Amino acid sequence: MTDATPAWKRFRARLTDYVSYAQQWEKKIGSFLSFRPDQVPDSAVAGPLEGLPFGVKDNIAVKGFPLTCGSKMLADLVSPYDATIVERLKAAGAQVIGKTNLDEFGMGSSTENSALGKTNNPWDTARVAGGSSGGSAAAVAAGLVPFALGTDTGGSVRQPASFCGVYGFKPTYGVMSRYGLTAYASSLETPGIFAKDLDLLETVFDIAKGKDDNDQTSLDAEMMTPRPVKTIAILEDLADLDPAVKSVYDQTCASLQKLGFELVAVKLSTLEYAVPAYYTIATAEASSNLARFNGIRYGLRPVYAENHEHLVRQSRSAGFGNEVKTRIMVGTYVLRSGFQDQYYTKAQKVRTLIRNDLQKVFDRADLLLTPTFPTPAFVHGDRSMNEFQQKLADKFTVTANLTGIPALSFPAGLVTGLPVGMQFSAPAFCEGRLFEAARRFAETFAVPDCPGASTEWSH
Repeated sequence: MTDATPAWKRFRARLTDYVSYAQQWEKKIGSFLSFRPDQVPDSAVAGPLEGLPFGVKDNIAVKGFPLTCGSKMLADLVSPYDATIVERLKAAGAQVIGKTNLDEFGMGSSTENSALGKTNNPWDTARVAGGSSGGSAAAVAAGLVPFALGTDTGGSVRQPASFCGVYGFKPTYGVMSRYGLTAYASSLETPGIFAKDLDLLETVFDIAKGKDDNDQTSLDAEMMTPRPVKTIAILEDLADLDPAVKSVYDQTCASLQKLGFELVAVKLSTLEYAVPAYYTIATAEASSNLARFNGIRYGLRPVYAENHEHLVRQSRSAGFGNEVKTRIMVGTYVLRSGFQDQYYTKAQKVRTLIRNDLQKVFDRADLLLTPTFPTPAFVHGDRSMNEFQQKLADKFTVTANLTGIPALSFPAGLVTGLPVGMQFSAPAFCEGRLFEAARRFAETFAVPDCPGASTEWSH
């Protein structure tokens, strides 16, 4: 069969080979929490994604599949409906074949906080795949699916994309519907997309985007007409970077110059405040959003409880992991009477300062180039990258969530056999600039293939 053969026919024709390949990789990397690779349809809905299999992060609703959020709290929940973006992709012919692993409720940077499974990096199974959408990134990198959905609250699509050597895209807030996404931090999070093929990623985005009557934060905004990207801002002061990442950043800058882009050095004075502002807001919103998980309406319920308070206490103690409990407690603290102005309100003011700071950058340049994460993928259990250090390392990604702008992590280098990603950020609704610049950069550094992974099933 030729490459022009519809994906579902190609998969059906060699279903045994595909299932064997997928299961072998899945045993090594654990990218899925529920996986049905043999359920490629006998026919497919006609459309631009006809029969193409894809994975969905398990905090996004897919009818008939579990919706666990990587938590014991929801381990037995099966979704009765499709998220809007899933519904739109299905209508375009795509086929969900599994739900991918994640840090519990999207809280983490390594997918080590999942209560239901462990995900390894396909490039080196001793290392993490990143998080919180690590399962989706690993599945795409290993060639199990051509694309996958994730969610990005503070970098949860872009950081694992960097670790796994694929594209990871976060759109402008509101451009992709959040209906069917289990809420963690509502003003920060948005669905995102992983792919090794930039054209496919852009196609998926075009299909999934747009206003949704079920999501009041969604927008039917017209994307800004792409204009030629000429000027790219780079950071003049980059401290606390792993030497490997610093090397790739410098190489990326040199490559962009050779491609004809003008580089403008800028300083983001508010960058050092981005992480504390982000985690103050995120934990506060998590405290509110996760209050619904109490074992009464749904969720883990104890066998016996003496009263309502005892039931809720037992349900949440047994159902939530340590990271989720910590964020709920911190969020509840910053929202307490007498503390809200001191912490939460102040964080929102810092958020505005960061937005203003970035606007000054975009007044001078079409895009901003930063590292995606200060290190390459780290080893499972690395004490130097504990939960606190992982949070501090989010400084390059959280700014896009605090300000609502689009950002794209793109493969930019290989160091000691590990992929390293860089990040383009653009003004709101200027997604086209991200795709244009990344496409140009791919002329100098092509998306790397994970050792041992087949490209046959990934396009």
